[in-house]
Amino acid sequence: MELKTILLCAAALLTVSTPLSAQKKKAKEAKPEGYQFTTQIELPVTSIKNQASSGTCWAFSSVSFFESEILKNGYTGELDLSEMFFISHAYQDRADKFVRLHGALEFGGGSSFGNVLQIMKKYGAVPESTMPGLNYGTDKHRHGELDALAKAYVNVMIKNPNRKLSTAWKNGFKGIMDAYLGPIPENFESAGKEYTPKTYMESLGIDLNDYVDIVSWTHVPYYEKTVQLVPDNWIWEESYNVPLDELVEIINSALSTGYTVAWASDVSENGFSRAGLGIVPDYEAMKEAAKETGTDEARWIGAKPEELKSKALEGPCPELEITPELRQEGYDTYQTTDDHGMHIYGKATDQNGKPYFIVKNSWGDAGDYKGIWYVSEAYVRYKTMDILVNKKAIPAHIREKLGL
Repeated sequence: MELKTILLCAAALLTVSTPLSAQKKKAKEAKPEGYQFTTQIELPVTSIKNQASSGTCWAFSSVSFFESEILKNGYTGELDLSEMFFISHAYQDRADKFVRLHGALEFGGGSSFGNVLQIMKKYGAVPESTMPGLNYGTDKHRHGELDALAKAYVNVMIKNPNRKLSTAWKNGFKGIMDAYLGPIPENFESAGKEYTPKTYMESLGIDLNDYVDIVSWTHVPYYEKTVQLVPDNWIWEESYNVPLDELVEIINSALSTGYTVAWASDVSENGFSRAGLGIVPDYEAMKEAAKETGTDEARWIGAKPEELKSKALEGPCPELEITPELRQEGYDTYQTTDDHGMHIYGKATDQNGKPYFIVKNSWGDAGDYKGIWYVSEAYVRYKTMDILVNKKAIPAHIREKLGL
């Protein structure tokens, strides 16, 4: 989910080291003029992290989501899981699949929520302190060189220069990962106890069979499993397909019952502001409203798109009505793509009572809300690619249709 946003991630600011509660306080003091948000639901999350110059939002958002699940389940110890543990495993598993498919697979640093879930089940997890993944001389993640070397390596392998793959190639690839991200620990100590990655995962107290991925597309049957066809779904993860209204209902149900949601979305739209907003302005409605006022606002009637965008970000504005057909058109025409993974953990309303989802990003202390985004329901309806959620958070009538 990183094809279009890896450059955006490179512009993320410094890693936040202050507690999230302090960040939220600062966020409230830094509202952009014209938007006044009142929090309605705010569920526990860990501190905001910075993926910096790496295409690894899928790992940061998934890890944040699972950390909230662990906290919800009553975990009271220090909690900060290593994203780089998952990234190293993902790269090595992906290299194996890429070579087995003779290169007929997308290869890079991006991936999916399901990849983290798969790795948790297969390999476990480790604390951040055990594997911070900064073995290459910087204090922030910078994966350009790593990504280029990894891709070059597997491209050599599929050329098969020895006319037969050697028994050394996997160890060679692992050596690249170990050099940049650090070796994956076989045993380690945490809070005075000895663990392996698998026993540590077991100690965190969640059932990894509780999680399902949800999509909403009209080109496949509803209430059946489908493989979302995006390049970074290299594990060919299956998702449940539901109608658009039910996708939004699942997110709202989750938040109202104390569950957070991992959220993958297209963030290349003009309405996804680097200031910390995600909206879908209805520019025609804005022009009509200006025309009706007969005031200085009328200057927006003939405004250029960039001027209208600026106007929309000044305060609450009319938004497009998002239908399943409009949403599907975006996907079918490459206008909606698998850009970025984030973590929905609350709800708020603006001064007009309009609802927004509160989103934890992984761009460090970025935007007017210090790493937090406020995203309208219209944006979620329009640009969501998929969500990962605890199946217990899904309303009973939808679970029944899905056979869960």
